[in-house]
Amino acid sequence: MTHTWVKSSYSSQDGGNCLEWAPTHAKAHGIVPIRDSKRPAGPTLMVSTEAWRDLVESTRRAAV
Repeated sequence: MTHTWVKSSYSSQDGGNCLEWAPTHAKAHGIVPIRDSKRPAGPTLMVSTEAWRDLVESTRRAAV
């Protein structure tokens, strides 16, 4: 399965701890693929769009 991956906006060029997700797959299938940007060949976590939304919202609240 080939995805177009998008790196977290919190990502830096220094290779910090970051996530990538595949929004085109999420839009087409309602399931969001997530992976570690440092391990692109590693495992992919698949979550519902609702779970992804909750994760993003909770992360934003924690960053304030």
